[in-house]
Amino acid sequence: MLTRLRKARAVLALVLGGLLLSGAVPVANAADGLGDPVFPELGNPGYRALAYDLAFDYRGDTRTVEATAAVTARIDRALAELRLDALGLAVHAVRVDGRPARFAIRDEKLVVTPERPLRRGRTARVSVEYTADPRARLPHTAWVPTPDGFAVAPQPDTAHTVFPCNDHPGDKARFTVAVTTPDGLTGVAGGELTATEPLGDGRTTRRYVSRAPMATELLQLSVGDYTVRERTGPHGLPVRDVVPTARAADLEPALSLTPGQLAWAEDRLGPFPFETYGLLPVNTDDPAAFGFTGLETQTLTLYKPGFLLKPEPAIGSHMMHEIVHSWFGDSVTPATWADLWLNEGHADYYGLTYRYERGWPDDAGHTTLTDRMREVYRQGDRWRREAGPVAAPTAEHLFDDQRYLGGALVLFALREKVGEETFSRIERAFLTRYRHGNADTRDYVRLASEISGQDLDGFLGAWLYGRRTPPMPGHPDWTVG
Repeated sequence: MLTRLRKARAVLALVLGGLLLSGAVPVANAADGLGDPVFPELGNPGYRALAYDLAFDYRGDTRTVEATAAVTARIDRALAELRLDALGLAVHAVRVDGRPARFAIRDEKLVVTPERPLRRGRTARVSVEYTADPRARLPHTAWVPTPDGFAVAPQPDTAHTVFPCNDHPGDKARFTVAVTTPDGLTGVAGGELTATEPLGDGRTTRRYVSRAPMATELLQLSVGDYTVRERTGPHGLPVRDVVPTARAADLEPALSLTPGQLAWAEDRLGPFPFETYGLLPVNTDDPAAFGFTGLETQTLTLYKPGFLLKPEPAIGSHMMHEIVHSWFGDSVTPATWADLWLNEGHADYYGLTYRYERGWPDDAGHTTLTDRMREVYRQGDRWRREAGPVAAPTAEHLFDDQRYLGGALVLFALREKVGEETFSRIERAFLTRYRHGNADTRDYVRLASEISGQDLDGFLGAWLYGRRTPPMPGHPDWTVG
């Protein structure tokens, strides 16, 4: 994802737009989180989410969503209460294993108290019935309202404005999603469409299954006047694009690029890790709708449609950036938000490589990766001073250039240190070892040392955590501005 401004938090959000959670008893005092280095309040201890079964019913007359979220969780320690992240959701009822449960709101936590404490080692199913308004004014939200429906953009910490969840990338789970819409609109989600069920009352339900585990921030869910375009990618991979019907023809030149881009990425990173891929140019050009160009929601990348109307040299590098996230970010997901550079640094590195291999100069006129990295190198100390080291972000500077181009510079330095062949083996080994799981910065450093046969702790540690930019291997003439 490109630069995104994270809005300030406020408990007042629970009452904005009349969305005080009905049936809940407000409780003072903030709930615990998982202690993430960037967002310590996110997530909840004591359990692991195994699966989410989500059902969304979009009401065209009120433009609200009636929903049910069922979370299957493995209990890791005895719990008298179980917490889910939730904000702006009007909760009507909660059940635990089919039995009614009491619930309360503590800031951005839905606190569920079952009839009996949950024992360690057991599996529990928590079902939450609620209403959501995609147009609600909240201090931070994943909802992207459109003239004919909505899409969602949950990164980094807003999936819990769409459904109650353990909203942390370190807790991936299986997802099934059912979307019900009035006839004439199409409901879509990431994963594979498994059923289309006309309900006989002017509404239709579509069901989707994601075969691989997914982080909550990677969910895509959208409703609108869409046309689904299908084509075939490398090795028979189904490519499904979901496009605004009125703009389908205009978007086709960009959409047709995807199979070739996927083949390029597979040559460098190995087989595509999911059952399908495609683009969702959401049906709005409102600059206030979302503050980025594209977002790597799993198997269905969200885009501003106007961006994809540009010529290939203007969009190809960014399209590759988002495709690479299927490997780095979606399949191998960061263990914490401090590890974001693993996603964005790799996406920028390969996106730029793709650009320069095709001879497309960037905005500054560079035509090679080395020239671009030399310019980035000059910014190194300033970025470290203003945005922190590459692998030590704050929430305020999480999506600064330091995580993107700064992360790409770390990878370029590693390639210069170990050589291109060894670097390629490191990349593939990392993607294989942590496929459909989580990894952190230490995992990458350990694996790089293992594959290269060199102790890279000190070298990569300086690049990732140092306050000054280290010398660039093979380029003693490079200087920091």
